Order: sequence, then C-alpha cells, then structure tokens
Amino acid sequence: MTVRPLILALALLLPAAAPQATAPVPAPAPPPVEKPVVVRAYPHDSTAFTEGLLIADGALYESTGREGQSVIRQVDLASGRTLRQATVPSGLFGEGIVAWGPELRSVTWHGGRGFRWSRPALKKLGEWKYAGEGWAMTDDGRQIILSDGTPRLRFLNPATMAVARTLDVTVNGRPLKYLNELEYIGGQIWANVWMTPYIVRIDPANGVVKGVVDLSELVTRAGVTDRDSVANGIAYDRAKHRIFVTGKNWPELYEIRLGGGAKG
Repeated sequence: MTVRPLILALALLLPAAAPQATAPVPAPAPPPVEKPVVVRAYPHDSTAFTEGLLIADGALYESTGREGQSVIRQVDLASGRTLRQATVPSGLFGEGIVAWGPELRSVTWHGGRGFRWSRPALKKLGEWKYAGEGWAMTDDGRQIILSDGTPRLRFLNPATMAVARTLDVTVNGRPLKYLNELEYIGGQIWANVWMTPYIVRIDPANGVVKGVVDLSELVTRAGVTDRDSVANGIAYDRAKHRIFVTGKNWPELYEIRLGGGAKG
C-alpha cells in the first residue's frame, strides 16, 4: 500500500470544499485539534511492531505485526517486560486485538483469519473468518468494532462475529480511510490514522470526526527514523480512566491526558 501523509494531514485539518449548489451551503467546521499532555512515560519494547494495544482487567496486552514476528503478549506496564506470549500462526501478519469476556480476539492483515485466545493464559481456542483485510478492533460494550483500512468500520456480533452494521467515517465532509488501531473512550471511537501523527475521535452514531489528537511531539520524542515506525496503539484503562499511546518500534509508551484535565 502507498499513502501520501501530507495529503492525509491536510484532509484532517483543512475545511471541506464548498459543495456545488445553487444556494450556498455552509461547509462543516473542521474538528478541533488538541495536543496531549504526557502524564508519565513507560518503557516499551523497541522491537515491537505494535498493531494492537489494550488494557483488560488491569493487564496490558499488545499484538505485533510482520510475518514471522507476529505475537500477542501480556506486558508489565512498569517495566515493559513480556509476561507471557503467544505466536500468531506462521505466514500471517498479526494486527489488532480486542478483549471480550474471558477471551482475546485477534485479526490478521490478509487472509481473513481471526483467532480466539484465552485470557490471561493466551492459549489458542479457535478461529473465525471475515471478508477483506483486518487492521484493528475495539468494543463499545455491546459489539466488536473492526477497521480494515477503508473509511468503513464494521460492528460485529460478538457471539457470531457476523457484521451487524457498518459506519462510514468522515472528516470535514470527506471519507477518511487508513483508520488503524482503535479504542473506545468516553463514548467515542478513537483511531490512529495510518502514516500520520493523528488520532481521530469518531462519533459512533454518525461517523463524523469530532476531534483530532496531534501526537507530533511524541513522534519526535520517540526518535524513530524508519518511516513505518508510526504512531499506533491506543489503550484505555476503563477502571482508572487512563489513556495510553505508543507506536511501532517506539522505545516508550505514554500515559496521556487531553488539555483541561480531560481524560476521556
């Protein structure tokens, strides 16, 4: 896949073009952009090509990508040390994860193969199938939400993993693709936009981007030079209302809050 980061950035931050019509129609206002405050930094495995990040029952889980290197693991937050680990089957590129009940469920980039893992032991319990690509997952407490690189999010029935509904995401009136790692925070879907330093906050009712979180300063702080080592990974501690972010091959993971004390 190829992408032009500057074009994506402009699509996020510039107002929409005025629609062609006989009567003027106000263009939608661009979403507000916020820079996060770092509450604390933690060690992160710089060899981890992070694809999924989540906190479930107080435990931090991470999935990594690249064929032959894709794993799902439980990580000690304070030290960054791997506590236990499972390997994604050979030949597959691991992507996002979601916790549902006593399980973790994971997707792979190509092939439409998803897996079910026990939690916290990370023993493989079974598989499930889906059409198209798999990029990331989260849940809203009722359904599992899947991204696939397009502007369309899929809401899945957790019992069957069948598509219950879809949601098209827009920013400034335009479709927004390359939605990557997902997290559900404060009634909104947060999504990394691949190959940009931005997280978008999406209204799950209509798909409109309501806000943008600019991680540019954290990208600089991470000091990575590989163009693939982008911001990716959002975890929300629902019990303690803490937000964590990291990136592919980043040496640190950050607890952040938004300005004004908002934690999501």
